[in-house]
Amino acid sequence: MSGPISLEPGGAEQDTLALRLADVRPRRRRPRWALDDSTLAIRLPLRGPDEEAVSRLAADLADRIGPAVHPYEVAALLEAEGLTAGTIKERYGHPDLFSLAAALYERVPRTFPEPARGPDPWRPDTVRCLLRGVLFALPGLAYLLTAPLWDAGAHASALIVAGLVSWAWGQALGHRAHLRMVAGRREAALTLLVGAPAGAVLATAAGAVSGGVGPVTPVVAAQSLYLAAAGVLLVLARERLLLAALTPLIAGAAVLPWWEPGEAARAGLPALALLAALAVTGRVLWTALAGPAASGAAASGSGPAASGVVRPSPLRSLPYGLFGLAAGLLVLLEGRREPYAVIVLTVSMGPAEWLLYRYRGLSVAALRAAATPAGFLLRSAGILGLCLAAYLLPLWPAALLTGAAPAALLTLAAVLWTALLLQAFGAAWPSALVCLATAAGAGAVTLLDAPPGPGAALALSCGAAALCLTGCALWRLGRPAPHA
Repeated sequence: MSGPISLEPGGAEQDTLALRLADVRPRRRRPRWALDDSTLAIRLPLRGPDEEAVSRLAADLADRIGPAVHPYEVAALLEAEGLTAGTIKERYGHPDLFSLAAALYERVPRTFPEPARGPDPWRPDTVRCLLRGVLFALPGLAYLLTAPLWDAGAHASALIVAGLVSWAWGQALGHRAHLRMVAGRREAALTLLVGAPAGAVLATAAGAVSGGVGPVTPVVAAQSLYLAAAGVLLVLARERLLLAALTPLIAGAAVLPWWEPGEAARAGLPALALLAALAVTGRVLWTALAGPAASGAAASGSGPAASGVVRPSPLRSLPYGLFGLAAGLLVLLEGRREPYAVIVLTVSMGPAEWLLYRYRGLSVAALRAAATPAGFLLRSAGILGLCLAAYLLPLWPAALLTGAAPAALLTLAAVLWTALLLQAFGAAWPSALVCLATAAGAGAVTLLDAPPGPGAALALSCGAAALCLTGCALWRLGRPAPHA
């Protein structure tokens, strides 16, 4: 075998190189492209990527390539799948791993699935909220039991003044105890141990000054002590123990329609309930104080952890106390005209607290769903309107049932709920100032008997305050920052 070596492609396949050796033997007729025994075929590597194979791989891994934000993530995925450099070259025609990863990244469109939703951090405890609403109203049974034993009309002013002081003090003390709860339950209990008796003494003194020292003073003291003890148990989330302590009071009031218990029982059952509440409160405080103390900067009150968080200034709780005073005055103005409306309003505080939790939970969900600040503002406005309507609508038939004017009751309820909402987000001064101005205006009209009359003045004042507080809530809470 001798002669020149001819190189020519083997037909249509460009990846095959055919070397045909010259042969001196006679040729038979055959196609030029056909290979015979004197032709050597060499298979060359692929020239360029195998697009079909790459497309199949992209389809198989699309659900994991779509969320990638860079081709390097696809490269890591391919390595995890066990693709070697030789496999990438032979099967897909790419020179290396990063070339194939870039091709897959370009082929698969970007998809960013929503992360799995976690549990709602603001999911309300329905039973606890409803129980708190009942507990706010149950102490009124003591006045029902003891009504024949003293002249309520002559001594009502002392009880009212003492109640207003207790309410204001309790709001401020509760806020301060919740701030101290950051350092630990023991620190919050210590705050309550000091603050609750001081509040009871202050309320008793205010009642004695307004009503004069006399037979009503023990009643004022008992009321102040109970409100102080109940405030401690509610702050420390011991509602069920408070309900158990009030069992004698509930039992005595339950039999009044069918049986006259007598003076001893009428006086003894409320006293027994008070002693039980004080005993339970002492036990709860003792247990909390026996817990571990805060360590480090929290215990000493120094350092960043203590600055403005663990040991806050008492002035931070001042607007909460002022709101408590203003709310008490507004409820008092409503109660002078419609006593049963106060009972409805008091019981509704439980559902009001439940709706505050629901507002926060729905706002967090809206923050996840909204794509723009304007979109979140619209969702936030809708959530605010929904929660406010859910609170006010059941009060309408309740007002009609008790014979109260729906306008005054509903507007007052709207003021209280929106003010509590702002307080829940730390905006305490706007709610306190607006409620104080409302109480001052309606109170001045009532005292002076000026037009348009006490009822209309309360409804108009509360309506204007509700609009103001709602606008403030939209302005402050319609942004994503307070809910993040």
